[in-house]
Amino acid sequence: MIRSMTGFGRALVETPEKKITIEIKSLNAKQLDVSVRMPSIYNEKEPEIRNIIGNKLERGKIFVNFLVEYTGAKAPYALNTNLARAYHEQITNLEHYLNLPKHNYYTQVLMRMPDVLKSGENYINPEEWNVIKKGLFSAADDLTKFREQEGNAMAVDIEKRVKIINNLVEEIVPFEEDRIKRIRQKIEKELAELKDSITIDNDRLEQELIFYLEKLDITEEKVRLNTHCIYFLETMQNTDNVGKKLGFISQEIGREINTIGSKANCATIQKLVVNMKDELEKVKEQLMNVL
Repeated sequence: MIRSMTGFGRALVETPEKKITIEIKSLNAKQLDVSVRMPSIYNEKEPEIRNIIGNKLERGKIFVNFLVEYTGAKAPYALNTNLARAYHEQITNLEHYLNLPKHNYYTQVLMRMPDVLKSGENYINPEEWNVIKKGLFSAADDLTKFREQEGNAMAVDIEKRVKIINNLVEEIVPFEEDRIKRIRQKIEKELAELKDSITIDNDRLEQELIFYLEKLDITEEKVRLNTHCIYFLETMQNTDNVGKKLGFISQEIGREINTIGSKANCATIQKLVVNMKDELEKVKEQLMNVL
């Protein structure tokens, strides 16, 4: 069955020092586009993270977010006291040089200075990365389940609309013969009015009428449209990602509907064609979000 491109997945993993929540959100997109937000210590792992996400989720605008909570005794950040002391000396010298009164706000100012407060971690250890990687797979699997659930709901609606299109094609049948008879009678009536002023070759007239009415015949279009609808519903049952393929089939369905509309020459058939187009547009809107 089809799967949605939108979804959300979450996983919580723990190490001796941290609780790490991994959240993945997916939106619809034509290609794979991965955005990762995480602490700088994990930057070296970003290519591997992108590779895991690409293999698991395949397509969509993907947002990956790491939320880290430190639970161990080890401080997550280290204070560079030597650098802070040097900043303090420069600030007090500046105050003396400008003849400014002394203040007691140094701590707040110094904590904001570059590199005074830095992460206490310089690298990610292999054990922690293995735990995080398992969490990443778990969050991606959680998002995939979400996609499947939403895809099932979408499939019900799409299938219903494709079947409506097929039913509308069947509703055309009663109006087809009447349409041909009406067009023929109209042409013959107009020619009868001109009979006194022109000479009519009845054999040639019959040939031209047959040729003209054959151009208005929509039997082939109805057969092809029915075939496309059946193929569409069969393709929906595939386990592969079929969003793009269904999009191509829907384009073929649209072409046949447009051809029937251009040949209709009947107000009632045109109304049925408009309804078919309306249902097809709703299907296409849904397909934009199908993986």
